[in-house]
Amino acid sequence: MNADPTPITQTEDLARFCASLASAAYITVDTEFMRETTYWPKVCLIQIAGPDEARVIDPLAEGLSLAPLFDLLRNRQVLKVFHAARQDLEIFTKLMGEVPAPLFDSQVAAMVCGFGDQVSYEQLASRLAGAQIDKSSRFTDWARRPLTEKQIRYALSDVTHLRKIYDKLSARLQKTGRSDWVAEEMNLLADPATYELPPENMWRRLKPRTTKPEYLAVLQAAAAWREIEARNRDIPRQRILRDETLMEIAAHPPKTADDLERMRGVSKGFAEGKMGASLLAAIAAKLASPRETWPVLEREPEPPRGIGPLVELLKVLLKMKCDDHDVAQKLVASSSDLDKIAADDNADVPALQGWRREVFGEDALRLKHGELALAAEGSRIKLVKLKG
Repeated sequence: MNADPTPITQTEDLARFCASLASAAYITVDTEFMRETTYWPKVCLIQIAGPDEARVIDPLAEGLSLAPLFDLLRNRQVLKVFHAARQDLEIFTKLMGEVPAPLFDSQVAAMVCGFGDQVSYEQLASRLAGAQIDKSSRFTDWARRPLTEKQIRYALSDVTHLRKIYDKLSARLQKTGRSDWVAEEMNLLADPATYELPPENMWRRLKPRTTKPEYLAVLQAAAAWREIEARNRDIPRQRILRDETLMEIAAHPPKTADDLERMRGVSKGFAEGKMGASLLAAIAAKLASPRETWPVLEREPEPPRGIGPLVELLKVLLKMKCDDHDVAQKLVASSSDLDKIAADDNADVPALQGWRREVFGEDALRLKHGELALAAEGSRIKLVKLKG
């Protein structure tokens, strides 16, 4: 398997490389990016490997068009294999205007195959490809040119070993009949809405602790304003205003520049400048809007009294079923899911849908209704059928 360390910097070379992969069954894909000083990730390197060759693409090269690569990523006859794909897919979705497809995420597949919760690429490379990854180049300055041979070798290793990882995981999925499980999980990654972050929804990320309408309205307005400013200026949102400052603004809505300057973390220049005026206008407009347009924070209902022991039983069942099926617990059900199942047979949770219901959900409901029991047998836990 050939891995050429020479970065692709010319559109013609990229077109030839991508054309050579157009009939491949799959390609492995990774990126190196930086976003410490920007809102949007700055893509510094793109790694692509086919079954027989691997190259790095320099997106910072002057005059290089990535159009041939985008055509390859849109080719639905070629499977795109990533590890922990979310951030890479967010990058490509912004660059291309659509999500690459079809997809395979080796981290998700590894969870389905019993490698634990969020297994790392290094762990899979060691266990499935017999490779040791030198991680010393992970946090280097990927924007600096020229790239060193060590950087390029590290970058290529993120896609060359992924080929064997994919082959091994794919074989396991075929053998266990779980390919559909992974395909079901890929639907979320393939949905463009996954990468859309409406500014008006950013207040939810701050996890407010109060449901007061005015507080939530101001928080929504301030968080949306900050998000738009950060995107337009391409700087981290925390560089505009910190989260704790937004929370204080929501608690004590400012009406004037002087009010705004009194907030912790707000400078006099900010408060009296264009940004301060713009923020104050956004807050005032929100407070002047109809109250029915203000956001509402729906609190999770308090669990019924005495439900705690049932939840603990469901936790034991979840661990037992996941051990039996050799699948990661985190992929099947969360603690919140268990609380909801204990309270409601028709809870809208993934654990009661699709393959998760087959693995865990059905027996969880049967345990809840006394049709099954848990019993110890030596060092193991087993299910005992009681009725039904």
